[in-house]
Amino acid sequence: MDIKAPDLGVDSAEVSEIMVEVGDVIAKDDNIILLESDKASVEVPSSAAGKVTKISVAVGDQVSEGMVLLELDSDADAKDDTQSADTENKTEPAADKQNEPQDNQQAEKQSDTNAAEENTSQPAKQASEQAGEQVGKATTHALPDLGVDEAQVSEIMVSVGDIVTADQSILLIESDKASVEVPAPEAGKVEKILVQAGDMVANGQDFIVIIGESSDSASNDASESKADTSESQASRPAESTNKTESDKQSDKSQTTDEPKQAAKSTTNTNATNAKLTEAQVNEKMVDIYAGPAVRKLARQLGVDISQVTGSALNERILKEDLFAHVKGKLNTQKAAPASGNGVSSSLPSLPDMSNTEIWGETEVQDLSRLQKVSIPQLNYNTLLPQVTQFDLSDITETEKLRGELKGAMKAEGIGFTILAFVVKATAYALTQHPRFNSHLSDDNTQVILRKSVNMGIAVATDDGLIVPVIKNVQDKGLKQIAIEIGELAVKARDKKLTTKDLQGASFTISSQGNLGGTAFTPLVNWPQVGILGVSEASMQPRWNASKQTFEPRLMLPLSLSYDHRVINGADAAVFTRYIASLLADPRRILL
Repeated sequence: MDIKAPDLGVDSAEVSEIMVEVGDVIAKDDNIILLESDKASVEVPSSAAGKVTKISVAVGDQVSEGMVLLELDSDADAKDDTQSADTENKTEPAADKQNEPQDNQQAEKQSDTNAAEENTSQPAKQASEQAGEQVGKATTHALPDLGVDEAQVSEIMVSVGDIVTADQSILLIESDKASVEVPAPEAGKVEKILVQAGDMVANGQDFIVIIGESSDSASNDASESKADTSESQASRPAESTNKTESDKQSDKSQTTDEPKQAAKSTTNTNATNAKLTEAQVNEKMVDIYAGPAVRKLARQLGVDISQVTGSALNERILKEDLFAHVKGKLNTQKAAPASGNGVSSSLPSLPDMSNTEIWGETEVQDLSRLQKVSIPQLNYNTLLPQVTQFDLSDITETEKLRGELKGAMKAEGIGFTILAFVVKATAYALTQHPRFNSHLSDDNTQVILRKSVNMGIAVATDDGLIVPVIKNVQDKGLKQIAIEIGELAVKARDKKLTTKDLQGASFTISSQGNLGGTAFTPLVNWPQVGILGVSEASMQPRWNASKQTFEPRLMLPLSLSYDHRVINGADAAVFTRYIASLLADPRRILL
């Protein structure tokens, strides 16, 4: 059976998209081809049900009314041929005997044909419904809230065709000093991956298509929607003539309905880095050659479609052209910052080291991404008038207390180190000296005091130093602090920290543990005004005035770096000594 182009309302139109393939089983009124003419797009439905045996047109062809679009193999054809042959066999003998009224014969033939069409449509519908039940629904999923405006795709952990489970890690995204693993939103088969390693992505951007596990409800919804489509298209022959003009109007009327569906922005792509409003996008679409789906995508992305170059015939814009335009904008915006984002270190260029007689052999090694993104933040420190105050804390008695509690903590799977005491003592000291838990205003005229203590804990990883944050430390006990230190350290080394785990610090502690050394100068992490460095504790002789003798005591070196614009030297000395006294006798915190 030939499926021909209906009355398009114009002399000819271009084949924009072919929606079926040879071998597909389709039902009556299923859309098979998308035709575009001027600024209108018309989806051509099939006039019959059956299996597609041949497609007679290709994308880019010009078609007109009555042209064969494709051929179907349906039971209706065979039945029609059989019925016509039977009719001829019956009518020829009847002509020898007596001519019967022609009206009765035509009526019988028409009724037989209608019955055959109804009977043949049922197997096709049943086949399509069974296929819907067996194959799950393909769903496009968007990225969750990353906590930042944009981030880079570092690693794609799955491939097309993989079977994934819900919450399985499928994407690794890195932003500033964070590495976030994005979990699978549902279980199913990966149909398509919409991003690549190295792409910059944003909240709400579509990143993967997953065919979910089949469900009865999905198939029921599909069959109901198909039934509604069949009913609504009963009057389609009358509508097809006016389709072109109505599509022109629909492009304008979509302004009212589609903002609700296109609420999420993928990225900022125009010259001013601000997303265009839907009204602005629609205004720029007047003279653009693009189909409805592409126009809708442009509205969702907030893209100025007049700046997009089409790659199809007659410069028609495809979805791929939009994606390429957005990616190009992102790469352009990130190119300059990548070479020296943020505050420059103001260092001169390296000398030419190509002369091996002077410089010897050299080797170039790439920095890790974590090290690269840390450089701009570290450069801020060159603008701070930083000073470091050193002190020692006698933690002999505190270490005895820790030893008594360590066994019970270990039985619960909790690592109970001296760092938990340092965090608790420092948090309490910050509540008593709030200026160290503050930020300097942009105009350098005010100090913004933080009401809660969010403690950043520096953790060394293979890729570099990362600083997760424990929130509201002032309200937590030693046990809870020890638990969160352990959890954050594991997540940092496994690259499973979320962006929220790394945000909001008001003060930082950098502990070198048992790495050695007697003191160091930690760098203040702007916009914070202070950071406490902790070195390895060691046994040292201390003078006991009451016994008039030296005694071995466990001494913990403390190094407090601070922003001298906010903190005076005397205040820093008092603050450091106060922390040392709290660590020497944690009972003071209870007073």
